[in-house]
Amino acid sequence: MITIFDYGAGNLRSVQNTLAEIGADHELVRDAEGLRRATKIILPGVGHFGQMMRALDQMQVRDALIERIRAGLPFLGICLGLQGLFEGSEEAPEEHGLGLFPGRIRRFAADARVPHMGWNEIVPRNGARLFKNLPTPPYLYFAHSYYAPVIDATAATCDYVTTYTAVLESGNVFGVQFHPEKSGPIGLKIVRNFVEL
Repeated sequence: MITIFDYGAGNLRSVQNTLAEIGADHELVRDAEGLRRATKIILPGVGHFGQMMRALDQMQVRDALIERIRAGLPFLGICLGLQGLFEGSEEAPEEHGLGLFPGRIRRFAADARVPHMGWNEIVPRNGARLFKNLPTPPYLYFAHSYYAPVIDATAATCDYVTTYTAVLESGNVFGVQFHPEKSGPIGLKIVRNFVEL
């Protein structure tokens, strides 16, 4: 069963609709037990980094989430769900991320128009599994004011003021800065590629 984790602020309905459209069985969960019975986990994210991390701690699921990811369960973080995989964020310097990837989330430069909102081209690296059978270059929908650094696990980049990570892939862990659930047929295909892993 694909599990969508509901920490209280995710873009859940759109993600549910996307999974329903491709015929993928799924459930919403709000506790560690739900994470432990999942076969795949999706963490949608909309809002504030600090709010999300505090919610995960208040719900006592941080350890279970890390445990399941480290055990090899396929995981997809969307937008803020990708950012939470890093060590921390300038948006909430006092809060710790999940720390599965090195580095911190940064805010776009002060003179940049934020949030970065709308359709933008991404540049996939060779072999990115989420982009199997996709047109190149794909255009996807973004809505964010903070960005992830480019690291070894970066599977695709995007350029807006600076070059940043648009997609992470490392073993069973995937993250996308854009919103596949709002990115039309291409976004649907990306979610399908994750579901079919």
